[in-house]
Amino acid sequence: MKRLVLLFLILSQIAVAQTKQMSLEDAVWGRYTYLRPESVSGLNWRTDGTYTQVDENALVETDAKSGNKQTLLTVAQLSEITNRDFTRFPYYEWNSENELLIRTQQSYLVVDLAKTQLNYEIIVPEGAEDLNFSKTGKFVAYVQNNNLFVVDAQNKTTQITTDGGNGIVNGKTVHRNEFGISGGIYISPKANFIAFYRKDESMVKDYPLVDFMAREAEYTPVKYPMAGMASHHVTLGVYTIASGKTVFLKTGEPLDHFLTNVAWSPDEKNIYMAELNREQNHMQLNCYDVANGERVKTLFEETADTYVEPLYPIQFSKVNTGEFYYLSRQDGWFHVYKYNTNGDLLQQITKGEWEVTAILGFDEKEKQLFVEGTLDDPLQNNLYKVDVKSGATTRLSSDEGIHHGTLSPNTTYLIDSWNATSVPGKVDVVSTKGKPVRNVFTANDPVADYDLGENKLVTLKTKDGNYDLYGRLILPTHFDPTKKYPVVVYVYGGPHSQLVDKSWHNQARWWQYYMASQGYIAFTLDNRGTSNRGRSFETAIHRQLGVLETEDQMQGIEFLLSLPYVDADRIGVHGWSYGGFMTLNLMTRHPEVFKVGVAGGPVVDWSMYEIMYGERYMDMPQENPEGYGETNMTSHIKNLQGKLMLIHGVQDETVVMQHSMKYLRECVKEGKQVDFFAYPIHPHNVRGKDRIHLMQKVSQYFFDYL
Repeated sequence: MKRLVLLFLILSQIAVAQTKQMSLEDAVWGRYTYLRPESVSGLNWRTDGTYTQVDENALVETDAKSGNKQTLLTVAQLSEITNRDFTRFPYYEWNSENELLIRTQQSYLVVDLAKTQLNYEIIVPEGAEDLNFSKTGKFVAYVQNNNLFVVDAQNKTTQITTDGGNGIVNGKTVHRNEFGISGGIYISPKANFIAFYRKDESMVKDYPLVDFMAREAEYTPVKYPMAGMASHHVTLGVYTIASGKTVFLKTGEPLDHFLTNVAWSPDEKNIYMAELNREQNHMQLNCYDVANGERVKTLFEETADTYVEPLYPIQFSKVNTGEFYYLSRQDGWFHVYKYNTNGDLLQQITKGEWEVTAILGFDEKEKQLFVEGTLDDPLQNNLYKVDVKSGATTRLSSDEGIHHGTLSPNTTYLIDSWNATSVPGKVDVVSTKGKPVRNVFTANDPVADYDLGENKLVTLKTKDGNYDLYGRLILPTHFDPTKKYPVVVYVYGGPHSQLVDKSWHNQARWWQYYMASQGYIAFTLDNRGTSNRGRSFETAIHRQLGVLETEDQMQGIEFLLSLPYVDADRIGVHGWSYGGFMTLNLMTRHPEVFKVGVAGGPVVDWSMYEIMYGERYMDMPQENPEGYGETNMTSHIKNLQGKLMLIHGVQDETVVMQHSMKYLRECVKEGKQVDFFAYPIHPHNVRGKDRIHLMQKVSQYFFDYL
């Protein structure tokens, strides 16, 4: 008997040792460091049948079919070839089957693997930004001090623009990274030209930001075009390498329209660009002559009662250069269309009430199209093969989850990188015929020995019954269904977001598990306006941000209140940015429900938000005064009953501090007591180790008042 008792005690101690509680540091810092699943380093296709990765500080090649491996290059060998002292294998890409591009902080090194030699090195200066390497042209284009430069393989530097500064910006992203824009330099296919954005924001008022950390606080203004006010003017320049001359496309007036989705024709004679009016309800796909900058023609147009949002440049056919493919929501869902360069629609390739989320490529004859999409489930992202002629679609990823694919050069294989609710991460090779080939990598579960609350998905309906709404419910650890628990709703709710899906842990934040470990139910719902649900679902919020989103969030609350273990008198809400705006909506539109709220970096008044995003969803203030009035959170302060804290980064250039200041001023006028905390030096989000301080503050607010 004594032995049995001793054995029981030992097993109990082992069980306790294997079960950890999620600490706040785990939830915040650990999520991005020691509790982040491991991944494959430097995974790239080398040939159609071989892929490479960095393994034990060496570049290793694997045969996709047989699995046989060989070491191509060690870090010591690379150091010797390049005359560098590498301590780990650096970032690399394949320029060709035998040519490696190695990227360091200050240079691009091109290494010939067959000859084990350094072919050339391009050195970029300190402070260079927006670097674009051209393997065809053997040069790097970059921006420095708002001017565009190019440096070649002989390390000769040429300055392309000279007017940068004083409100002029060359070669950088424009329109505040909206419309799918992520850069401002576009090198032509044969590297004979460099197209670049030139932004004139001299007409935009300087917005006052202050650096309080200087000995004497310093004025550090930024250009911030607010809704209904003056916007910057953008043009597209085309620099010819051979002549050194620049021609600007004659994009005409009004000067404050949007130039997006730049694409070169294969022969380099033309540039195709989506142009959007400032009202963002009329898009033209235009073709320009590179030689003289003249508009050649408008291929087609898209209009909408709400807004048109071009996100993807056209992709030219490699079989017929007079044809191209375009990813658009013309029929209400993102699908692939085929056009010719006269603007004639030849075919809609994919169809149905689902979204194509990415075009991965085509087979050699362009008879098969490979895409990512949501055909099977809006909470998943899967890999598909589409027969171009018939539209017949075959799923290539076999397991439920979120999949992202990379095609091999001749489209024989796909690298499938994926995760799922209970899968931290896997990388598989699959045949484009639909058969699994091999597993490349399976991540260990970094939270396997943590005691986490039960995480489950729920499906609700909008109030009108027209749409499904998806939510995630996390129960407290050691859950007892006979008890009553408080709830913390985590909300975002804005466009281009999806917080609930079938990725690892259903995309839960570790902070929600932390709150569950402290005895709270954690709940999140994606409302109308969020992503991957089609145009009608997304655009329903147009001109009245926060209204339908709040209605949908209350459907989630209605569900929570139907659960016997939810304490109806202890419901709180937290969100940041658009989520901060939603927190204010919920606290003041439904004060009888929400006892505690923490709004981080909240939009308070959309007339103080920037043009590109704000006017898309709200139109101009002068065009929609009722909508701006209804969505101004200061209009609802009189309803506030619960405990509310606002948090804002002092250097926030996205949702400027003015929002919180105006809200606080109105709270004083209305006699409403609220709490406020500012984070010096931080922009729109509080990152790094300071984020632990932030989440301590947020958590403690709920501990104290909920």
